[in-house]
Amino acid sequence: MTELTEEKTTGGKTWSQGFIKGMNEEGEQLSEINPETGPLGGSAAKAHSHGGDSHGGGVGVPDSSRAGRLTSYKMADFPLITGREEEWRFTPLKRMRGLDRVGVKGQELSGPAPVVEVSKPDGVTVETVGRDDSRIGKAGIPEDRVAAAAWENFTEATVVTLSAEFVGNAENVTTLTLTGQGDVPAAAHIVVHAKKFATGVVVLDHRGSAVLSENIEILVEDGANLTVVSIQDWNDDTVHASAQHILVGRDAKVKHVVVNLGGNLLRTTPAARYSGTGAEVEMYGLYFADAGQHLEQRLFVDHSTKNCKSRVTYKGALQGDGAHAVWIGDVLIRKQAEGTDTYEMNRNLILTQGARADSVPNLEIETGMIEGAGHASATGRFDDEQLFYLQARGIAEDVARRLVVRGFLNEVIQHIKVPALEERLRDAVERELAATPQ
Repeated sequence: MTELTEEKTTGGKTWSQGFIKGMNEEGEQLSEINPETGPLGGSAAKAHSHGGDSHGGGVGVPDSSRAGRLTSYKMADFPLITGREEEWRFTPLKRMRGLDRVGVKGQELSGPAPVVEVSKPDGVTVETVGRDDSRIGKAGIPEDRVAAAAWENFTEATVVTLSAEFVGNAENVTTLTLTGQGDVPAAAHIVVHAKKFATGVVVLDHRGSAVLSENIEILVEDGANLTVVSIQDWNDDTVHASAQHILVGRDAKVKHVVVNLGGNLLRTTPAARYSGTGAEVEMYGLYFADAGQHLEQRLFVDHSTKNCKSRVTYKGALQGDGAHAVWIGDVLIRKQAEGTDTYEMNRNLILTQGARADSVPNLEIETGMIEGAGHASATGRFDDEQLFYLQARGIAEDVARRLVVRGFLNEVIQHIKVPALEERLRDAVERELAATPQ
C-alpha cells in the first residue's frame, strides 16, 4: 500500500497538503483568524438567532484553514455550489437530486421526513418537538449550504435524552429506525443528548428509499460516555447528506461510528468539538462501495481546548465499475489547545478493476505544545504475500480473498462493542463479498 500524505513545517507550525493556500511562501498565514468571529473580525462576522439563542457565523477564507470556514444557520449566507469548491470537488452534483439546489428555481425540501420507530430502555426519553425547542442548536452550526438548507426546512426534530447518571450497556441499546418515505427531497433533524455521567449506546438505523438532507446533533455533557452508531443501509436509489455535529464536555468520552453500505450517493460529514478539558473522541468508519455507488465521508476534529484526545479510524472496501469512495480527514489543533493528542487513519482496499478511492488527511497545527499528532492514508489492492500465505496452506484463492477482507474490516466492527450489531455488520460484509466479481 502507498502512503499519500505530505506535510510542511515552518515557523513552528505544521500544515498538511491542502492547507497551504492562503499563506505566504514562508508558510505564514496571511491574516489572523479569530475562531469566534471569523477572519474579518466582529463587524464582518454574522450572528444568527435561533430558539432565543445567538449563534455565530463567519466569513470564511476559501480553501484555507478550517478555523476560517464559514458557518451559518442561514442558507443564503452560503454561495451556490458549483463543484469547484474544496468541500464539493469530489461530489457528483448531478446525482444530488436537488439537495444542492434548494432555493434555486423553486427547488424545495418539501417531502416528508423519515418515519421514526423507537426501541429504548428505561432512563432514556425520545420526543418529537418543534424547531423552536431550546435543546436544538447546541452542538454545532451548519458548515455548508446543504446542511443549512436542512436546518431552515425541518419542521420537527427527534430528541433522544439519556438521563443524568443513566447506565446503559451493549444489551441496553437505544435504537431509532428511520425509514425513508420516497423520492421527494426532505429534511430531518435529530438530537442525541447524554447528560452528566450518563453512559449508553444510541443507534441511528437508516433504511428504505429517500432523498434526504439531515442534521444530527450529539451533545455529551461532562463526565458522560456515549456511543453513537449511524448506519446508512438504504435502498439503491437513495441520496443522503448527513451533517453530524458532536460537542464533548469536560472529561467526557464519545465513540462515533459511521457505517455506509446502501444507497446511490451518501455524503456524511461528522464534526467533533470540545467544550471542556480531558475529553476524548473516537471516530470509526466502515464503508463498502459497489458498482456505481458514491460514498463520501468528510470529517473535522476541532481541537480548541487543552488536554483533549482524538482517534480516527476509517476503513473501506470497493468493488465494481464506478464504485467511488471519498475520505477527507481534517484535524485542526488551535493555538490554545496545548496537550492535544490526536491521530487519524484511513485505509482503502480495492477489490476489482474500475473502483476508485480518494483519501486526503489534513493536519493543521498552531502550537508545538502537544502530546502528539499524526495521520496516515493508504489505498491498495490485495496483499499478494497474504494471499500466497493462505493459498500455500491449502486455502482456495476466492476463500483467501474473503478472509483478507473480513480481517481488514473487522478491525472497525469490533470497536462497536454491541454483539448484535457487530453480527449484523459481519453478515452485511458477507453479502457484499458474495457479490464480488471473480
